[in-house]
Amino acid sequence: MSTPTPDSIRQIVDDLYRAESRRVFATLIRILGDFDLAEEALHEAFTAAVEYWAIEGVPSNPRAWLVSTGRFKAIDAIRSRARFDASLTELAVRLDRTTAEPKSSDEDGVDDDRLRLIFTCCHPALPSSTQIALTMREVCGLSTEEIASAFLTTPATIAQRIVRGKSKIRDANIPYQVPARADLPERMESVLAVIYLVFNEGYSASSGDSHTRADLSGEAIRLGRLLIELQPDTEAVGLLALMLLQESRRKARTSKTGDIVLLEEQNRALWNLDFMTEGRALVQRALRSNGVGAYTIQAGIAAIHSEAKTASATDWAQIVAFYDLLARIQPSPVVELNRAVAIAMRDGPAAGVALIDALLAQGELDEYHLAHAARADLCRRLGRTADAKESYKRALAQARQEPERRFLEKRLLELG
Repeated sequence: MSTPTPDSIRQIVDDLYRAESRRVFATLIRILGDFDLAEEALHEAFTAAVEYWAIEGVPSNPRAWLVSTGRFKAIDAIRSRARFDASLTELAVRLDRTTAEPKSSDEDGVDDDRLRLIFTCCHPALPSSTQIALTMREVCGLSTEEIASAFLTTPATIAQRIVRGKSKIRDANIPYQVPARADLPERMESVLAVIYLVFNEGYSASSGDSHTRADLSGEAIRLGRLLIELQPDTEAVGLLALMLLQESRRKARTSKTGDIVLLEEQNRALWNLDFMTEGRALVQRALRSNGVGAYTIQAGIAAIHSEAKTASATDWAQIVAFYDLLARIQPSPVVELNRAVAIAMRDGPAAGVALIDALLAQGELDEYHLAHAARADLCRRLGRTADAKESYKRALAQARQEPERRFLEKRLLELG
């Protein structure tokens, strides 16, 4: 073991919490079989790390230490409670017999606790909205506020879904495991939706000081790769392609000061060539397969952007065609908004403003800041300064991410 200075221990533990806490949590759920008990054990373990590592040094395998410590903390807590609740005595004995670092593998050789946890949270016995909310909270550690922003709903609604989901898993004895291959297809759709929402939260954080969260998008890509190893479903391939192509632009999407850089202004030399190459190959693989869906179509759009040497060289006609197809198989106001922006790039900003105004009139995007920001940008291009200011102000009032707020404020200043 190494022995860092006392002042560095807190930073080491904080860094580990950000990088490893959800993996430790998933393993503790496998061992303890209970969400709330695992959450309590997780925090006890990290609290103990601050105290013990300052004396003993950081262990060679911090994650294993945290899992083992969390397990023993949970056993101690259950023993203490068993004095007042005899029903807990058997649980304490069972956990005491469990090895410090238990291992298990499913029939397909996938040995990943977070993947198991995703399939547990995405069990068909749970409503789809609960599956996604529960997984984002328990697998990825997002707050209810962050999840609510992704869902365009309220934190209270998300909290209710999470509580009900945990209760259903406990009461129905839903197993903590990757399903058999025969059961995978019906479970895949929800899992893909979860992974993509996690990626989106990392690709463009819903709130906070950073425009992106590389830990979340990186984890989503890792889980996407695991899914393809488990089941090479067409849409799983398409989703991984989409995530890689979008992630390839990460370094160019913000300035050195953390400010947003729009796609048309990005330095394309900063794009990750390896991700782009892999993403394009996966797009072609998915498009040649049966069962092409929304993720593959979106990956096709991202591939077109990646192939353009400059913003002006982008094939907007082909992008509009892809959005036409996407709107037919997965209609939504956000898809229509993106389609409107693509049409504006192909046919001119006036065409885009007309489409966005029609969408806003329907009311579903009235509280969606990106709809007002898109309208503001097109009005600015048309020289409709008053309309642009009004839309930028609407977007600014709704934006929760600091880099987006700075960008919108800058645009307002530019308009005088």
